[in-house]
Amino acid sequence: MMTRMRRLACLGVAVVLIAAGCSTDDDDSSLPPAPGDGATASTTEVADDTTTSGARETSTPSTTDSTTSSSEATSTSEGSPEAPQSEEAQRIAQVVQSAMESDYLKAVIVKVTRGDEVIAEQAFGESMDDVPATTDMNFRNGAVAFAYVATLLLIFVDEGLVTLDDTIDQWMPTLPEADKVTLRMLTNQTTGYPDFETDPGWNAAFNADPFHMFTFEERLEYAFSRPQQFAPGANWSYAHTNFMILGEVLALIGGKPLNELLHERVLDPMGLDHTVETTTSEIPSPALHTFSSERRVEVGIPAGGAFYEEATYWNPQWGTPMGANQTTTIDDMVTTAEQVGTGALLSEKSYVAMTAPSLIGFGTQETVCEPSCFPQSEMYNYGLGVVLSGPWILQDPLYSGIGASEAYLPSEDVAIAVVTTFLPEAFDDQGTYQNYSDYLWREIATVVAPNDPPPQLPPPPPTFSPKPGGPAVKG
Repeated sequence: MMTRMRRLACLGVAVVLIAAGCSTDDDDSSLPPAPGDGATASTTEVADDTTTSGARETSTPSTTDSTTSSSEATSTSEGSPEAPQSEEAQRIAQVVQSAMESDYLKAVIVKVTRGDEVIAEQAFGESMDDVPATTDMNFRNGAVAFAYVATLLLIFVDEGLVTLDDTIDQWMPTLPEADKVTLRMLTNQTTGYPDFETDPGWNAAFNADPFHMFTFEERLEYAFSRPQQFAPGANWSYAHTNFMILGEVLALIGGKPLNELLHERVLDPMGLDHTVETTTSEIPSPALHTFSSERRVEVGIPAGGAFYEEATYWNPQWGTPMGANQTTTIDDMVTTAEQVGTGALLSEKSYVAMTAPSLIGFGTQETVCEPSCFPQSEMYNYGLGVVLSGPWILQDPLYSGIGASEAYLPSEDVAIAVVTTFLPEAFDDQGTYQNYSDYLWREIATVVAPNDPPPQLPPPPPTFSPKPGGPAVKG
């Protein structure tokens, strides 16, 4: 149960499941180490292209931005004078630096735009020991890909190929309730299908080998080893199973593999030049390294025992449809927020279908589907492949020692992208941790959009006790 509660953060459900803690998986640009090569070491030596260093905590966050970072991370010409930060950028940096200290963050990369203006773009802390984080680093985007998959579906709707109310028995007649489950239900998480990610067997398999690439067929078998949770359309419950199936259906509708369809119809038209797909544990260089303690219970580490392992190369294909396991950059994340948030590729009707808060007040918490099912609220309600929080449109994955958020405010054309990694002190004795990127973007939003801020999350639960020699964690 603890693993199930933690890993739900990858869902983007962390905004509501504050009491759950979270985690899961992701990878990097070189080949992954073999599962037995230090996979359960309390501190793992890691290597990037030119630097080898162990994992440790940082005491004073270092920063790089478009005018002060290395030539790889800079967006200005070599030798340009350092540009002074605006008052907003300075306040954003203060918010980030405060969060790094209080929330035990190892690295933070952030970018904020208002229309065509870049308000802030900066990296803080270290990717690895003595390797500063930079704004050009690549990282996994997890559930952000759900917004691309939903966009592809709505493009097909706009072209008259399908309707949202078509049932999936046209493409997958052998699935449970296929003659009642619609494309809309897959996309807004109301099918009643069990989430393979909460299956005890799947969790055991993942924890035994987080480098394993789980196929569609494997995940389908785990998902439907348990009965339907509720009748299609009768409740809301987050399930990776839904988007896994939707990706397969879209490939059948489009007549091509999903990765090709996404690039041709969504990623390229959005101008996402650095968002790439892989089924392996590859991340383009330079890669943001991630570290985690989430497997500590499953591998038998006693409470109080040190356990902090590199998770960069864990294979995250399990969390997304085949063809949508992606890496990205902070530039592409903020562009995604704007492109998805404005419905750049969609008709007005489809944009409204994606972003209208239609489910507020819908859903109930039931034993059969908890903790994945709960009432939809102003704080968190699901559109079609996106999360809605007040007037903001977002996604906020957390897994494998990395948290990320991208959010957009249509009324002020403000886009925010944040990615975070964690120090050992961010994890409790169960290996649980919070998606502090979700807190962080909301705090940044109060700086850049004070007249229309998002709802603020309640403090994390008092699961996390103060660490010796360090400040108390929130709550």
